[in-house]
Amino acid sequence: MKRVLVTGGSRGIGRATALQLAGLGMQVFVNYKCNQQAANEVVTNIIESGGNAIAIQCDIAHENEVVKMFATIREKYGELHYLVNNAGILFHKCTAEQLTAERINAVMATNVTGLLICCREFIKNRQNLAATQDAVIVNISSISARFGMPGENVDYAASKGAVDTITKGLSTELAELGIRVNSVRPGVIYTDIHSDAGEPERVDRIASNIPMKRGGKPEEIAEVVTWLLSDASSYMTGSIIEVGGGR
Repeated sequence: MKRVLVTGGSRGIGRATALQLAGLGMQVFVNYKCNQQAANEVVTNIIESGGNAIAIQCDIAHENEVVKMFATIREKYGELHYLVNNAGILFHKCTAEQLTAERINAVMATNVTGLLICCREFIKNRQNLAATQDAVIVNISSISARFGMPGENVDYAASKGAVDTITKGLSTELAELGIRVNSVRPGVIYTDIHSDAGEPERVDRIASNIPMKRGGKPEEIAEVVTWLLSDASSYMTGSIIEVGGGR
């Protein structure tokens, strides 16, 4: 049975991805930061559908917690085959002149440093896998890396630009080790992250500016993630796939 860790797997894109991968017969580790109830609901949903899932708490902004999470999975369940770096945070929208170092550093600690530390621990995991076994990392970026989110969340957009850079760098560094690394850039998707930014109705507000005239669904992003983890994309690494309704 293939094993996959989905960070930020208790809601939104992470939740949809966890459910979809479990449906394909993978053992899914649903990482969550603080909402244990939401993570347990995902796990229960998977188990009741005949799948295999475990909720695992970890704030990826803290290196020691990440190291412990990967060690726990390895020691109790075995080596990971796949990693989906989905966890990310943002704060209420503001202008650049309103930004503080504390806020910027908090965003980067999760969205950039935490993601890269997760990649590091996953790479160590590869040393214990046979060279013939799959190993894939999929990073969840954002179309904001291209637009920059001026006047709203420039710090978040900057962090997602870094995610794309990490994807490019690691894909080249790890290719000979048999680890593929790709990135998905979701557009405006119906998830709770818009509430985190202080505007729960943001998707509906800007839907008319999207060529397809609608926001996306988490399941539509999960489909792309699933494909990138599959043998169907076996010759792809270092790619950034936009799923933004044409925007």
